[in-house]
Amino acid sequence: VQLVESGGGLVQPGGSLRLSCAASGFTFSNYRMSWYRQAPGKERELVAATSSAGDSTNYADSVKGRFTISRDNAKNTVYLQMNSLKPEDTAVYYCNVHRYVDYWGQGTQVTVSS
Repeated sequence: VQLVESGGGLVQPGGSLRLSCAASGFTFSNYRMSWYRQAPGKERELVAATSSAGDSTNYADSVKGRFTISRDNAKNTVYLQMNSLKPEDTAVYYCNVHRYVDYWGQGTQVTVSS
Protein backbone atom coordinates (compact mmCIF):
# COMPACT_ATOMS: atom_id res chain seq x y z
CA VAL A 1 0.00 0.00 0.00
CA GLN A 2 1.30 3.42 -0.92
CA LEU A 3 -0.35 6.78 -0.32
CA VAL A 4 1.25 9.94 -1.71
CA GLU A 5 -0.18 13.33 -0.74
CA SER A 6 0.40 16.56 -2.64
CA GLY A 7 -1.01 20.05 -2.92
CA GLY A 8 -0.06 21.60 0.39
CA GLY A 9 1.54 25.00 0.75
CA LEU A 10 1.33 28.46 2.23
CA VAL A 11 -1.94 30.31 1.78
CA GLN A 12 -3.46 33.46 3.24
CA PRO A 13 -6.52 33.32 5.49
CA GLY A 14 -9.63 33.00 3.37
CA GLY A 15 -7.76 31.26 0.60
CA SER A 16 -8.16 27.80 -0.90
CA LEU A 17 -6.08 24.71 -1.53
CA ARG A 18 -6.80 21.31 -3.01
CA LEU A 19 -4.97 18.33 -1.63
CA SER A 20 -4.59 15.10 -3.59
CA CYS A 21 -3.70 11.62 -2.43
CA ALA A 22 -2.63 9.07 -5.03
CA ALA A 23 -3.12 5.50 -3.85
CA SER A 24 -1.62 2.25 -5.05
CA GLY A 25 -1.07 -1.31 -3.92
CA PHE A 26 -4.69 -2.15 -3.14
CA THR A 27 -8.11 -2.09 -4.77
CA PHE A 28 -8.83 1.57 -4.16
CA SER A 29 -12.50 1.44 -5.09
CA ASN A 30 -13.20 -1.08 -2.31
CA TYR A 31 -12.07 1.10 0.57
CA ARG A 32 -13.21 4.06 2.58
CA MET A 33 -10.62 6.85 2.45
CA SER A 34 -9.94 9.54 5.01
CA TRP A 35 -8.01 12.75 5.52
CA TYR A 36 -6.48 13.48 8.93
CA ARG A 37 -4.42 16.40 10.14
CA GLN A 38 -1.96 17.01 12.94
CA ALA A 39 -1.04 20.45 14.21
CA PRO A 40 2.10 21.04 16.30
CA GLY A 41 1.59 19.82 19.85
CA LYS A 42 -1.80 18.30 19.07
CA GLU A 43 -3.10 14.83 18.39
CA ARG A 44 -3.90 13.70 14.89
CA GLU A 45 -7.57 14.28 14.12
CA LEU A 46 -10.01 13.10 11.49
CA VAL A 47 -10.90 15.84 9.03
CA ALA A 48 -13.06 14.08 6.46
CA ALA A 49 -13.87 10.64 5.14
CA THR A 50 -15.58 9.19 2.10
CA SER A 51 -17.17 5.82 1.45
CA SER A 52 -15.72 3.49 -1.16
CA ALA A 53 -18.15 4.73 -3.82
CA GLY A 54 -17.93 8.34 -2.74
CA ASP A 55 -21.64 8.55 -2.03
CA SER A 56 -21.29 9.07 1.70
CA THR A 57 -19.03 11.57 3.42
CA ASN A 58 -18.48 12.89 6.91
CA TYR A 59 -16.58 15.86 8.29
CA ALA A 60 -15.19 17.22 11.50
CA ASP A 61 -17.40 19.98 12.83
CA SER A 62 -14.53 22.44 12.50
CA VAL A 63 -14.40 22.06 8.69
CA LYS A 64 -18.05 21.49 7.77
CA GLY A 65 -19.16 23.84 5.03
CA ARG A 66 -15.57 24.76 4.13
CA PHE A 67 -13.92 21.47 3.12
CA THR A 68 -15.09 18.90 0.59
CA ILE A 69 -13.73 15.38 0.22
CA SER A 70 -14.11 13.59 -3.09
CA ARG A 71 -12.58 10.69 -4.95
CA ASP A 72 -11.95 9.48 -8.47
CA ASN A 73 -11.88 5.70 -8.43
CA ALA A 74 -10.69 5.60 -12.04
CA LYS A 75 -7.58 7.53 -10.98
CA ASN A 76 -7.13 5.92 -7.55
CA THR A 77 -7.08 9.39 -6.05
CA VAL A 78 -8.86 11.10 -3.17
CA TYR A 79 -9.05 14.87 -2.89
CA LEU A 80 -9.65 17.44 -0.18
CA GLN A 81 -10.87 20.82 -1.39
CA MET A 82 -10.27 23.38 1.35
CA ASN A 83 -11.93 26.78 1.12
CA SER A 84 -12.13 29.73 3.50
CA LEU A 85 -8.98 28.55 5.19
CA LYS A 86 -8.23 29.76 8.71
CA PRO A 87 -4.95 29.93 10.64
CA GLU A 88 -6.21 27.10 12.83
CA ASP A 89 -6.27 24.84 9.76
CA THR A 90 -2.47 24.92 9.77
CA ALA A 91 -1.27 21.34 10.10
CA VAL A 92 0.28 18.42 8.31
CA TYR A 93 -2.48 16.67 6.37
CA TYR A 94 -2.40 12.90 5.95
CA CYS A 95 -4.26 10.50 3.73
CA ASN A 96 -5.40 7.27 5.39
CA VAL A 97 -6.81 3.90 4.48
CA HIS A 98 -7.65 1.13 6.90
CA ARG A 99 -6.91 -2.21 5.28
CA TYR A 100 -6.40 -4.66 8.15
CA VAL A 101 -4.16 -1.96 9.63
CA ASP A 102 -3.93 1.79 9.16
CA TYR A 103 -1.81 3.05 6.29
CA TRP A 104 -0.64 6.64 6.08
CA GLY A 105 1.01 8.84 3.52
CA GLN A 106 4.02 11.00 4.27
CA GLY A 107 1.83 14.05 4.82
CA THR A 108 1.66 17.46 3.20
CA GLN A 109 2.12 20.71 5.09
CA VAL A 110 -0.65 23.30 4.98
CA THR A 111 0.17 26.70 6.46
CA VAL A 112 -2.46 29.41 6.68
CA SER A 113 -0.89 32.73 7.51
CA SER A 114 -0.83 36.33 6.38
